[in-house]
Amino acid sequence: MNSFVTSIIQQSLIFSITVMGIYISYKILKFADLSADGSFTLGASVSAIMITKGFNPFTSLIISMLVGALAGLMTGILNVKLKIQDILSSILVMVGLYSINLRMMGGKANLPLFNHDSLFTGRNPLFILSIVTLLCAIFFTIFFKTKLGYLLRGIGDNENMVISLGINIGSIKIFALALSNSFIALSGSIMAQYQGFSDINMGTGTMIMGLASIVIGSSIFERIGFFNSSIICIVGTLLYRTSIALSLRIGFNPSDLKLISSIIVVIVLSIGNTGEFFTRRRRNNLKKSDIESSTTLGEAGGGNA
Repeated sequence: MNSFVTSIIQQSLIFSITVMGIYISYKILKFADLSADGSFTLGASVSAIMITKGFNPFTSLIISMLVGALAGLMTGILNVKLKIQDILSSILVMVGLYSINLRMMGGKANLPLFNHDSLFTGRNPLFILSIVTLLCAIFFTIFFKTKLGYLLRGIGDNENMVISLGINIGSIKIFALALSNSFIALSGSIMAQYQGFSDINMGTGTMIMGLASIVIGSSIFERIGFFNSSIICIVGTLLYRTSIALSLRIGFNPSDLKLISSIIVVIVLSIGNTGEFFTRRRRNNLKKSDIESSTTLGEAGGGNA
């Protein structure tokens, strides 16, 4: 397989785990969790510092997830317990994580891992990434078929209805944000081992990337009536990363990636909103025609009488 294609697939598999995490907060919980940028770097930092201290790379993945869950927990507490708005609470955590990540890496902006064993040492990266992503996708799919998963969807769809049932939605929100950020931190941990270093700015733009992937995947699969969330995340990420890679291939500078990402999101959202506009318009026209038909039949019936 061409190295260019292989690289796209491998990076897509890594980032798709992040997208699953963002899917939980953005798509299901309807929570604008901007702390994703910090959680991604947090997972990378924890993994990097543990590996340089001699810990097993697989162990660093688990610890990264736990630390990421703590970051999500803090966002949830700020929002639920202290009543701070969702966007502001996530921004506060994201800003705080920048200093924490920098301190964890010993004040260095970059921590290399080239002289240490990683998850991919002596192994096929594509095989390892496929297995890890598959396990995450299976867990992701099964979880949202459980009672707690359905309850979480219910909170996102109609929070007041769930409250009326006497359920404490605050603790469920906190758990969902912890789960979301644990996925994101896991992805950051894998990325650090994949590229051989952790960088303080490697999480910048994570939220935009996640939103773009979700929107792309959703706009494609919802049109054909396919609603498996994990598949939407994986395929959406693959298409997004492919568009980014092709942009670089045709001559764009790496410094343009953030702008390209923003443009992609705008285009996909515009297409999606346009489609929804015409769908609503067709429904309104059908309703109007049904009403006119009913009125005509009523008048005809009255005339015959």
